[in-house]
Amino acid sequence: MKTRKNERDPDMLPEYDFSGRKGVRGKYCQAYQQGHTVRVRQEDGTAVTHCFTLEDGAVLLTPDVREYFPDSESVNRALRGLIALLPHKAA
Repeated sequence: MKTRKNERDPDMLPEYDFSGRKGVRGKYCQAYQQGHTVRVRQEDGTAVTHCFTLEDGAVLLTPDVREYFPDSESVNRALRGLIALLPHKAA
């Protein structure tokens, strides 16, 4: 639902008004490729830290490929079709 520029969503806090600001595409891309950690606080007060790297199975798709494969399901379906064409790995 689009709103007009001079109209504000009453539920939107002022600090989330980004009108007049310009985003930077790919600002965090290099840092993401190097890996990152996420700290999740549990209800009991403890914290669990998860480390993510591209080696953990994440794959970055270039924009031209992303046009054809917008989600994980479509990527997996295409790759399974290719796997069926490959010779089996030797044990």
